[in-house]
Amino acid sequence: MSLPFQCILTGLWRNELGSKVQVQQVNGDGTFSGKYHTAVSLAQRPIQPASLNGSQHLDEAGQPTFGFTVNWKSFSDSTTVFTGQCFVDENGKEILETMWLLREKVKAPNGWEATRVGTNVFTRIKGQNVDESVRSDL
Repeated sequence: MSLPFQCILTGLWRNELGSKVQVQQVNGDGTFSGKYHTAVSLAQRPIQPASLNGSQHLDEAGQPTFGFTVNWKSFSDSTTVFTGQCFVDENGKEILETMWLLREKVKAPNGWEATRVGTNVFTRIKGQNVDESVRSDL
């Protein structure tokens, strides 16, 4: 069964914790960049937006897998990698279902306590729908 819309990563997204992801245009080879503004942090310094770089698996199904890396160098000695899939329901609502690994800098090589794992679901922020001229399914 074909869904009426394809999920498009480009745009502004918010997760259940209030963190925001801005994905710039996805290039023809599937690569993209953007900004991540986390709403949560254990760092001692004030939260700052961080750059992200990623890649999307391009296919005809319209619900692509993707991954991106966020380097928190502006306020933390950690890096997070996200992997997920973009889904769209029969009403056109898009979500990004993700899993992430965050690694903090540690002094010893066996510091597994420095790695955290979690999940987030992002929804498109209202008013940030992809322009109809960008969509290939309208």
